[in-house]
Amino acid sequence: MAFDKASRRKRIQRIIRTRVAGTSDRPRLSVFRSNKGIYAQIIDDTIGQTLVSVSYKHVITADDATPVASAAAVGKEIASRAQEKGITKVVFDRSGYLYHGRVKSLAEGAREGGLNF
Repeated sequence: MAFDKASRRKRIQRIIRTRVAGTSDRPRLSVFRSNKGIYAQIIDDTIGQTLVSVSYKHVITADDATPVASAAAVGKEIASRAQEKGITKVVFDRSGYLYHGRVKSLAEGAREGGLNF
C-alpha cells in the first residue's frame, strides 16, 4: 500500500463521506482543489443531483489575484447562486483536504455570502 498524498486523501475522503451526506434540507457543499484552481458544488445526495456548481473560471478576479482570494470569490459566488435556489443551510465536505489555505478561504467566503454550515 502506498502512503502518498493521493491515497491519504482518498482514505480521509471515504471517512468523511460516511459521516457527511447531503439531504434536501441540508445539501452537501463539496470542494475540489486542483493545482490551477478550485471548484465547489452543492449536491443533494438523496436524489444524486448537483444543484449548484461554481469554478474559479466562473468568477471574475484581477489577473494578479492570489489563489486564496480567488477561492474566497468562488465561495461568495456559490453562496449567491445557492440563495437564488433557496438554499441557506449546507453541510461542508472538504473532500480530504486540510482545512486551511484555499479550502478555508472558500468556506469563509461562502459564510460571508450567507450560507450556514
